[in-house]
Amino acid sequence: MAAPISVRRWEVRTGLLFVLPCLLLFLAFRFGPSIAGVLLGFFEFSIGDTPAWSGLDNYRRLVDDPVFWQSLRITLVYTLLYVPLSMAASVGMALLVRRSFRGVGFFRSVFFLPVVTSLVLAGTVFTWLFSSEGPITKLTGQAWLASTTLVIPALVLVSVWSKFGYGMLIVLARLQDLPRELEEAALTDGAGTWRRFRHIVAPQLRPALFFLAVIETTASFQVFDLVYVMTGGGPAHASYTMVTMLYEQAFRNFDFGYASALGVALFVMTLVVALIQRLIIGRNR
Repeated sequence: MAAPISVRRWEVRTGLLFVLPCLLLFLAFRFGPSIAGVLLGFFEFSIGDTPAWSGLDNYRRLVDDPVFWQSLRITLVYTLLYVPLSMAASVGMALLVRRSFRGVGFFRSVFFLPVVTSLVLAGTVFTWLFSSEGPITKLTGQAWLASTTLVIPALVLVSVWSKFGYGMLIVLARLQDLPRELEEAALTDGAGTWRRFRHIVAPQLRPALFFLAVIETTASFQVFDLVYVMTGGGPAHASYTMVTMLYEQAFRNFDFGYASALGVALFVMTLVVALIQRLIIGRNR
């Protein structure tokens, strides 16, 4: 016999009452810093000082700051190089290990291994590889990390190596759900590998590609760890990204108001790019 409605309502309210403290803590720690960061962008604040209302001064300063525009340009160049290469590597490797063959599990594990490798450790190793005494420099005749034109490609290559395994798993999971009948029918009709991928596989990968594009773009806008370990923003600020600038303003100059304004600007730009990707890649999914 079902319990009366009043009893069930009392049970729901009692359950919510027990959950409420944890829920409030979660909301406070999840959204509290974000809200505080947005508000802090309207203040002049440094360690030991009393916050002083400044209105939109931090944002005006941001617009007039040539270092900000330089860091934005470098971040966009990094994103335009990294996102297509990372997605292409993810899709290519997923197609490579899609079908079952002897040792496929080993290759999938090897391809995913860089994802769980410490970026600090990987950055340290690749710093030596790209250094003036490293094998890559000796092979190419160029000191990549000392070149203002090659430092971003070097960072992009390391980032692609360290993260393509995650995208490979996302694409591979989608590939496993695709019906093989369409590809087999196209193969019977004489369609080649490229035509089968373009007209049958790629359209069905759109949801996975949209998700991958968003997370990879977000990650590229927030790149910091590899830059910090491998170049520190150099040489001559050639790898000085927006998050590197945010870090220096906040934790070296202790200008938290300006750093917060920079963080808000970074969030807005990331959101706008994600919406554009939604219109281009995610439509008619």
